[in-house]
Formats: sequence, C-alpha cells, structure tokens
Amino acid sequence: MKTGIKVFDAMTTKPVTTRPDNTVTECAKIMRKYTVGSLLVKEDNGVIGIITELDFVTKIVAKGKNPDEMLARDIMETDLVTIAPDKDIYDAMMEMRASDIRRLPVKEDKKIVGFLTMKDIVKIEPQLFELMVEKIELREMKSKPISSTRNEEGMCESCGNFSYRLTEDSGLKVCPNCKA
Repeated sequence: MKTGIKVFDAMTTKPVTTRPDNTVTECAKIMRKYTVGSLLVKEDNGVIGIITELDFVTKIVAKGKNPDEMLARDIMETDLVTIAPDKDIYDAMMEMRASDIRRLPVKEDKKIVGFLTMKDIVKIEPQLFELMVEKIELREMKSKPISSTRNEEGMCESCGNFSYRLTEDSGLKVCPNCKA
C-alpha cells in the first residue's frame, strides 16, 4: 500500500540533538524545552545514537540511577534503524512496526539528514495509524492471557453497552446487567 508520500515530505529536517557528554538530566531538560520524546546524540557532525523516553525509564528510573551522574552515552541506543528519504512513508511505517520503534533517523549517503516519527506519519497519512494500532493490540494480547473465567472489557454482545466486567454467557460476552 504505497501512499505516494515520501519520507522526505514528512520528516523533520532539524531534529533536536544532544552531545554524548551531556548528563541525562541535561538531556531531559532539552527534551522538555523542545517538547520532544527523543534526542539524536551527535558527535563530530555525525549522529552516534538516540535517546528516547523509554531509555529514561528502563535505564535510569527503573534501576535507581542518578540522572545527574549518568551521561547521554551511557543510555543511548547505538544500533540505529534508519530509512532513506526517498522511501514511501508506508515503508517507514512498516519498518517501525517490524522493529517495534516509533522513530526513524533518515539517512542519505551515510549521513543523517532528518528524523521521522510516528506523529509525523499520522499527521500526513492518518489511516496508517491503523497499522500501528493493530501491532499494539497484538502485543497487548500476548501480555494479557485471556481465559473464560476472567472479566474482560469491551462491548456487551447483548445490549451493546461498554463494560469493564464482561463475562461469557451462552457463548456471548455480556455485561453484568444482561447476565442477570
């Protein structure tokens, strides 16, 4: 499903960056200042990594580390998944989906020339959002085993009302009112 819209058309050409020797606290302040969820880590005119909100949670907060004592280079991801600017944004979405990421540095001739996020794609081509939602739903299903005795949330198949406590009754998922 090609859209005809190129990565170049949707990408940010001046992504927010930090240096590898900035503290994690300094990185967080930069992210807050520019209202972004990630930073590219730049050294000697080249991008060497990326830091995302998830890195703050999993590598700092969850491990009880002090962000003033850690540097960007300590938490950045260096194995960058990138995309070319002439690719269709559908290809970018599929790469994000396959790699389970929401951000792609845009690379041309071994140089980062831009940055593409899920938000950028959704702004331009909202129907592509459905592809990501499907991936999220599949991932959630794996992490939440469903059993017939467990209450589920959703639409009652009898009355059509939403309920947080659906249970199975005669092969239908029904709310407590319809089960009674």
